[in-house]
Parts: sequence; C-alpha cells; structure tokens
Amino acid sequence: MTANSHCSVAESPGLETQRREIECLLRESELQAGDSWYVVDRRWFEQWKEFVESGDQNSSSFPGQIDNTELFEDLDSYHLKERLVENEDFMLVPAEAWHKLLLWYGMTDGQPALERKVVDLPSTLKVEVYPVEIFLCLHSNMENVISAQFSRTDSIYAIQTAMCQAFSVPPGSECHLWMKSSDSSCERLRNVHVSVLDACLSSGMTVIMETRNADGTWPSSRPQNMRNSVEEQDTYRGQPGVCGLTNLGNTCFMNSALQCLSNTPPLTEYFLQSSYLEELNFTNPLGMKGEIAEAYADVVKQMWSGRHYSVVPRVFKTKVGHFASQFLGYQQHDSQELLSFLLDGLHEDLNRVKNKEYIELRDAEGRPDQEVAEEAWRNHRRRNDSVIVDTFHGLFKSTLVCPECHKVSVTFDPFCYLSVPLPVSKDRVMEVFFVSLDPHAKPVQHRVVVPKAGRVSDLCAALSEMTSVPPTQMVVADVFNHRFYKIYNPEESLSCILDRDDIFVYELSEQDEDSVLLALYLRERSHYRDYGSSSNSYGASLFGHPLLLNVPRSSCSQEALYSLFLQRLARYVRPPDPAEELEEEEEDEEEELYKTQTNGISDDEQDASETAGPTEPEPCCSNTSPNGPSDSAAAAEPLPEVNHTPTALDQGDTEISNGSPNPTEIPICGSGVAGSPEGTSACGDLGADAEAEGSSKPPADAPQQPCDTTEGENEEEKLEEARSPSPPANEHPAKRRACRKRRRSLFTIQAVNSNGTTERGMGEGGSAVSFSSQPYVAIDWDPDMKKRFYNENEAERYVKHVSMEVPQQQTTVELQECIELFTNVETLEEENPWYCPVCKKHQLATKKLDLWCLPEVLIIHLKRFSYTKFTREKLDTIVDFPLRDLDFSSFLLRKDVSTEEPPSRYDLIAVSNHYGGLRDGHYTSYAQNKDNGQWYYFDDSKVTYASEDQIVTNAAYVLFYQRQDRIRKPTLAAPSTSSASPAHSASDITEMGAAPSCGTMTTD
Repeated sequence: MTANSHCSVAESPGLETQRREIECLLRESELQAGDSWYVVDRRWFEQWKEFVESGDQNSSSFPGQIDNTELFEDLDSYHLKERLVENEDFMLVPAEAWHKLLLWYGMTDGQPALERKVVDLPSTLKVEVYPVEIFLCLHSNMENVISAQFSRTDSIYAIQTAMCQAFSVPPGSECHLWMKSSDSSCERLRNVHVSVLDACLSSGMTVIMETRNADGTWPSSRPQNMRNSVEEQDTYRGQPGVCGLTNLGNTCFMNSALQCLSNTPPLTEYFLQSSYLEELNFTNPLGMKGEIAEAYADVVKQMWSGRHYSVVPRVFKTKVGHFASQFLGYQQHDSQELLSFLLDGLHEDLNRVKNKEYIELRDAEGRPDQEVAEEAWRNHRRRNDSVIVDTFHGLFKSTLVCPECHKVSVTFDPFCYLSVPLPVSKDRVMEVFFVSLDPHAKPVQHRVVVPKAGRVSDLCAALSEMTSVPPTQMVVADVFNHRFYKIYNPEESLSCILDRDDIFVYELSEQDEDSVLLALYLRERSHYRDYGSSSNSYGASLFGHPLLLNVPRSSCSQEALYSLFLQRLARYVRPPDPAEELEEEEEDEEEELYKTQTNGISDDEQDASETAGPTEPEPCCSNTSPNGPSDSAAAAEPLPEVNHTPTALDQGDTEISNGSPNPTEIPICGSGVAGSPEGTSACGDLGADAEAEGSSKPPADAPQQPCDTTEGENEEEKLEEARSPSPPANEHPAKRRACRKRRRSLFTIQAVNSNGTTERGMGEGGSAVSFSSQPYVAIDWDPDMKKRFYNENEAERYVKHVSMEVPQQQTTVELQECIELFTNVETLEEENPWYCPVCKKHQLATKKLDLWCLPEVLIIHLKRFSYTKFTREKLDTIVDFPLRDLDFSSFLLRKDVSTEEPPSRYDLIAVSNHYGGLRDGHYTSYAQNKDNGQWYYFDDSKVTYASEDQIVTNAAYVLFYQRQDRIRKPTLAAPSTSSASPAHSASDITEMGAAPSCGTMTTD
C-alpha cells in the first residue's frame, strides 16, 4: 500500500496491523538531513493509539479525521502557535507513517499538512517545526510586501522561484536577490544554490528581488554605471556591441582588452544567453567567488544592449583591483597582463569541476605522441572544464634535452594564448651631429649603424669611417636646453642614449698631458635685475649651442681664451674693427648696469672681466676662419631646436671624464687672469645646483638609464676644490677705475657649473684653480653686442650627410616568422634550469615548443617589449598578419586523419594596439562586430568605423583569431561607411551614419 493509494477507511487494514506498522516506523525511522516529517496534534494521535489498542472497530474512541486545529493560532493563516512542545502539544511522524495515517483516516477539510524538514544544525539533526518566515518584495515596488515560510534546507533558488511566481516575473528574466536585515544593510545573495541556513537567512528578514534592465544594467547599480542621463539612455538605440568604454584614469589598457573579448563571439554569446548563471563556481578556492564573472557579464550585457553610447566600467575595475592588487589605483598597465588575469579569473569562476582531484603527471617515456597528448588533455579537462577552456585552450608539445646525458623529456601542456617573439636586430640606427675642427665646416648630421649592446666608442668608430677622424679625437655629448646634459665616457653603454636625445660628436685637437677638455656655454645677460634671486644679481640666459674643445693649460689666461673662443666662433661671430671698439669704449655709463653682479659675479669681478679683453684685436680673428663652428647649422633648413623638451629623457648628469689620466687635479690657469685682480679663473667647476636649476630633463619622462655615477654624488667635493680665497675688498674700487679706461671686448668669460649658472664665490681667489671633474665656462654677451656681432641664423645652420638621404626602411616581418621563432630550439637561462632525473641535477637543457592542437579562438601576443641584460626597448616592427586564412597546418604536429580540410585556418576578429614607448603610451583596439561584420576602432569612449587596410600597423600588440569552421555569418547587413571619416563617435555612427570632423587620440 503506497502513500498515493486512494483507499477508503473501510479498506484499511485491521487495527492491530495499523498499530504494528506505525509503531515499527516510529521506532526504526532515523532523522536524516532533508527528509520530511509531519506534525500531528498529540491528542488526536493519543486517541488513535487508544482506538487501535482497543481492537474494536466500533469503539467510541474512534479518532476520526486527522485534526490539527489546536495547533493553529487561527484557521485563516494556519500559522502554528508559538512555543509548542513536542510530545506535549504535537507528535512528529515520518513521511511514510504520515501517508499511511492520511490514507486510513483522511484530513479535516481545508487544513494543510504540516510537513517539516530535517535540518543539519551544528552538531545535531533536528526536525524544523518552525520554518524561517521572511518578507518578500520587488526592488521596483518596495511597498508591496508579502511573507512566506521556507525551510532552512531550501535553496535560495527556491525563494527566487517562489518570488517569480508571486510577483508574476516574466520567465527567463535575470534576477538578483538581496538580503536585508533589521539594521537596514543589504547583502547580495550571489549563490542561489546554497541553503537558507547557509545563507544566514532568519525569520523577520526581507528578501528583495531586482531584474536586469533592458539596457543591461541593474536598478541597484545604475547611477554609478551611467554616463548619460536616464532619458538619453532610454531613447538611444544603436548597434549592439558598438559601445565605448569610459577611461577612468589610465584604464585604456583595460578598455582595449575588454573590447577585444567583447567581440569574441562564442564568449559573448555565452554571457548574453546567461549560460554562466548555471556554471558559477562559488566554492573554488582558486576563483573569485563568481564576482569577476558577474562583473564581466554586467559589462558585456550593457555593451550589447544597444542602449549606450559608452559604458562606465567602474564596478568591473573595482573588482579587478580587489582580486589582483597589481591593478589597484590608476597606474598604466599592460593590456596583455590584464587579459591573462581576466581569462584565468573567468575560468576559475566558471569551472564546472567543483572538486579538483589530484593527478600525477607522467612523462612520455617513449610512448607515441598521440597517446601522451590525449592523456594530457584528459587530465587537464578533469581539473579544468569551463567556457574558457572550451574557447581558448590549446595544447603544445614541450621537448627538453639534457646536454650531458641526452635524456629527452616530452610533455604536453595546455596554453591559453601564444606569446611569440619578434625578430630582434642586433644593431641600431643612430642620428648624430658631427662638429668638426674645420673652421669653415658646418655641423653635419650623420646616420650610423651601431651594435645595440655596444659602447660609445663603437659610435665613434662608426662615425670615424664616414669622417676619417680618429675615434680618439671624438667626444660624444647629449645637448639639451643649450647645455650639456651629459658628456659620455667612451666605455659607457649606448643603452644610455635614447633615440630621442640630441647627440653631438665633437672633433678635438690631439690631446696631450698638458691639455684639458673645456666645455663652453653661450649666455646673454639681461638688462633687468633678477628680483627672484636671493643675490643682488642680473639674469643671464643660455642660448645657441655649446662647444667642447681641448685647451692647453698654458693657454688658460683670459686673453688666450678670449682669442681662442673668438676663433672657434668666427663662422657666426663678426669680429669688430678697431674703430668700432673705440666707439664702444666711449659710450656712457650704461656699463654701470652690470657693475653690481651678473648672475652671481661680484661687481668688481664683472668689471674686471669686461675689460680683460686684448687691447688690439687679434689679426687672425678678422683674417682667418675659426677652427670650429657651433654645435649645429644647416644650409637648407635650420637645425631643430635643441632646447625642446623630449618625451623620453635620461636620468640626469653623470660623472664626466675629460680624457686626461687624472682628471681630479688639473690646474687650468698658470697665472691670474690678465686685468683681473680678483684672479677670476677662465674656467669654472660644477656647482652645487647642477641638477637644481633645471638642467636635468623632465623627470616624468626620464627612463632610468644604466649609467654609473651621477654628478650629484660628487658635488661637495667639486665645490670644495672650486672655491678659492677672495682678495681684500679694498682693492676693488681702484681696480674698477683702472679698468674703465680699457677697451671693451665682445663678451666676458665666466666660470660656471654644468647648468651654466654661476655660484657666489666660484672662480674667486688664487692664481690657479683645481678641478675634480669637467670644467665649464660661459661667455656672457651684452644684448646689444650679441645683436650686432652674433649671427643667429648662421649659428643654426647644418648640413646633412649622404647617409641621411637614404630612406630608413620600416622593418616588416611576417607573422609566420614570429611563430617559427616561437617553435625554434632554445637553451634555458641560468635562472630557470631543468632538473634532469638521470643526471640528478639541474641542467641548462635545450627546449623546443611545438603546436599540437589549437583552440577555437587563438590569442597571439606579440612580444614587443624586449628586456635583455643590455637594453630595454619597445620593438616598433611592423608585423604583417593576415586578416583571413591564417594557416597553421605547417606548424601543427597533430594531423587530422579525416578527408576534410584540417581545422587550421583562422580569420582575424580583434586587435589590441599599443602606441608609445616603455614608460608611457595609449591602448586602443580594432574589432569586428559579430552581427554585421563591420570593423570598428575603439578608443576608450570613442568608436569609429575602420577599414581593413587600417588594421595592420606597428602598434598591433595582441591578435584575436577565430577558426573558420566556427565562424557564424553576420545576421545583419554591414552599415554604409562611404561618408564616414576615420574618426567619429559611437553616437555619430549610430544616429547620423556620417562623420564629423576628425578628432585626435588622447594619451594617458
């Protein structure tokens, strides 16, 4: 007799049989979690016992129908009375016993059966007499609240189903449940498969349901996701998937990766169809409790709703930063690194394997590749089974060979993307300006090829082949802002020099022990007092191009240096004739303007230096050409300004060697400067403000160079050696009066630091000055004198060597070449040896990777960022990748045995681009819409039409290919782009179909 039998009471078994069956069930039934037991009024049950024990069918103790009226508070709600006690107020009977009693005696009309579940409470099993009573309502109508009872063993999904029925929610609607406790705080009920008990739901709490909006957003998070007003979002209708992503601050890398994944058809359709809801893994210790998958699903559904110009992925960004601390904040990152994290996170959140078993991996040990590969793939799927594995995972063969015992180890490993290297040239092309000793020669711009891992001496050697100047007579310097940013030692690495630096190579006269390398700056004095300075000084600003020249120590007097500098500058400095000089001498007291102090020079020093020129002009200054021009000049076009601010710069000045055997102690002046009682030296030393006065290039753009010693480390030593005792102050007035009667020179000579500025006390004192490093001097020009005698146009001229006329070819490689490099044999690095099981030690084995099987969607990462022991660079090589019919058949070891064409042909579906260098840049993406087949260019919140001939560039960084046999044909016709320009917004595409004026790309 079953519980579903419809037998009348008359057909019930005998009373003794009833008693025996029920007592047996009560005695033998044990509580098991999830089983159903039923509540029966105790008085009815006791009367039944009395009836069956009497053995008389006509006994007056006949109980009648099962009646639980005494257990209810009222007969309208049928709620149980509070504080009922088992065996005093009610009895609990197992489900089988209840169904027998119900069959034999029936139930009072209208009363519900009081079914109760057995719950597994901590340390005990118990029948849940009083279930959890919670309040239910919709987010859209919080006033309409109903109550319902649920067992603690019921799942949250049961509550969701009951709410959908109670509130008539359309079937198929995507829902979120929120748990609201008495303190008004809300918590999301993410896992609908957990029980009410595990979700910590208790009586009196409220469960709120929200359904996803038509635009893909949730009512609870709409304010922080929206960029446009609600009205605009409700009225906008566009092509699904053609939607920008707002840059939250250096998040273009994230936007680029998201756009590529969003336009990967199998993954996007998986989320749009809400298939992920059934596969969320909330218990995976390697996952993110389903939060990354849900956050990504929200972004995808908003982007493909067709109701947004642009989506703000703030919630997704927060989730990513929460689970991957490297992406916290708003620093620039790598789109491929984010892509790797996201694919791994989605896989673990959606892994269908709830409990991963331990699997010991085996080596091939001579078995056939097919057998080993199938075993490896089965083992991988036993622990990893998700839509990510289905879509993106492939298998490659790894072969290691021990160099000693020649042990061959073969394993098959899964991969999610291929990181393929780019062919790296061992040479680099540098553009430099060569400044000759020839007084008539203008600077010549050369293009030379040097080793990437070479030294500065290699640059000099390469230039020597073009100029026939010995490399030993060359000095290489980086010129920035009219001063020497760095003077290079021949043994320094060329990696210190960036392509953006302005490099000048100076030809020097033959150097001997009696000469010193002198750096010469040009400065123009201001007519106005520098009130911003702490000293009583007049400003002096650098101009033109500096010079480097070898000067004999015997020629370091003021007069000798004046003549030497005039010779070097004669190409663009016109020497005055004696009549002009005398006229200058007779002018009024305007010179008093400079008598106090000019940029740190005391008034007496200044006066003395102004009158320290030769009495008669040197004949060679007017009749012969100087022995060298300035740093740059050109006949056809002016030299590009050296004082611009480059975008990527060195770290700072480094220690400079002048090429002498002992540069620390070099007496420059054998005697006091002529006409200068203060003993002002013709040469100066580095000052303490070598990096404080703006000579260093902007640090924000400066990559850290592997240079040895910075100039700042030796500042104190240099200052000590540069200072000399000052003469008595009472000598100054007399000397000033005496000097006024002397002829005025074109410029004055002043010792300076590497910045071209003068500190108080620099160069004062004795007859000789010692130098701990490179000496610097400046020649100061009066503005009027500079205007009359200095030819700025001629100073800026330069000529181009024939090497500059040869067009510089952009390096182009085929994608297949990169894949071949990926499969080449390589030797493991010392930091990553392989443990040989035969030799019983770590070995630098040879390793070879081969492709075994490829996934439906193949991601190819082009390793543009190259890091070696010598260089760090971004490779701007153009990789020519096909948009269609990328054939991997020649690279696959596994061959399809069927007669059909092997599934090894791929079509491009998306590209992540990176523009810029190592330290800065901008990410964008190209992607093909799966519905209409049109290519679009995604630049953060802007979306533009794109043509296929725009896609292959040297910015391509990550490529997405889909296998041809899985490509679905577009369901919509491609939009007309005949009137579209390369740049217009998503709103323009959708609403206008034509393009406004072109826009520019914004760099983070």
